Amino acid sequence: MRRWRLLLLLMAGIGLAYFAVERGQLTSRAPGASKEAAPPIPVLATTVKRDDVPVFLTGFGTVQPFNSVLVKSRVDGQIVKINFSEGKDIKSGDVLVEIDPAPFEAALAQARANRLKDEAQLHNARLDLERATRLAATGSGSRQQLDTTQAQVAQLEAAIKADQAMIDMAENQLNYTRIRSPINGRAGTRIVDIGNIVRATDNAGIVIVNQLHPIFVNFALPADSLAHIRAKSKNGDIKVSVQDSNNAELAAGTLSVIDNQINPATGTINYKALFDNSDESLWPGQFVNVRVEIAVRQNALVVPISVVQQGPEGPYCFVVGQDRVVQKRALKIGFVNKTTAVIDDGLAPGELVVVDGQYRIQAGSSVEVRTSSIEATR
Repeated sequence: MRRWRLLLLLMAGIGLAYFAVERGQLTSRAPGASKEAAPPIPVLATTVKRDDVPVFLTGFGTVQPFNSVLVKSRVDGQIVKINFSEGKDIKSGDVLVEIDPAPFEAALAQARANRLKDEAQLHNARLDLERATRLAATGSGSRQQLDTTQAQVAQLEAAIKADQAMIDMAENQLNYTRIRSPINGRAGTRIVDIGNIVRATDNAGIVIVNQLHPIFVNFALPADSLAHIRAKSKNGDIKVSVQDSNNAELAAGTLSVIDNQINPATGTINYKALFDNSDESLWPGQFVNVRVEIAVRQNALVVPISVVQQGPEGPYCFVVGQDRVVQKRALKIGFVNKTTAVIDDGLAPGELVVVDGQYRIQAGSSVEVRTSSIEATR
């Protein structure tokens, strides 16, 4: 029992000593000492500006040639020569393919020979007609003989006309053995090779020639776009630009065709835009993003699109005050494009708004402003 009593007294002494030390440390702290203020949070900011901002309708389009021709043979025969290079430019009238002309030269020679034969017979018939006419005038010949001779002359004259038609046809057939390009354009890969037999009834053709300068972009927009585009077209050409999948600008052109009906199955209407394409930035079959300019908002308040944040109560942004303390400001958005937001209400020109770093701040946060290189652009 005595040992337990000594142990309890020892533990009580240690506790009193610990309490005394803690109390001394607490009392040694300077009274009224305050916590250090939190450092300002770095953010990127830019100034609200006014600018003229175009209003676009956007969609997806497909590039198609201005003209596209499937070159086919108009006669039957064997290909003996190919004069074009695949993937190279060709001009209208260039001979692309030559078909063996021998059968057609023979047919032409035969047609010409038939004409010579009929011309000789016509010459003889005309002499007979002169004699029959003299005899009939003197009463030595019959009227029947004269009529028969006149009919024979007329028949041979008609035969010569038919012969000339056959000659013209044979010449055309011979000319068709030299297949020419009907347009300026770019040759594709050949569908048949030298030595093959081609026929006028073949559907595959020989090669496709596409005209690339100028070039079309075919695209569809919702039917509601028709009213805006027709109204804009009354003031002149409608500007159309196209971009690739990375939103890099490819070309600028003008709207050239508005389809004559709305597709009832999709509720869209088709358009075509024309591009010069001198640099061949557009290629047939290519998919592009299309932007159609239908209006321009004059002197609008604009900010980079990254300024606008979305919350439960709608869009808002953080505005930096002169004391570098941010406040949360509700916004009314006019419209946005890929880079810019047009503000109808909530901001004033010259105000400083946060572009980047919003996830680290809240209303009342103190910030360190770094000027943003992001400007409101079109």
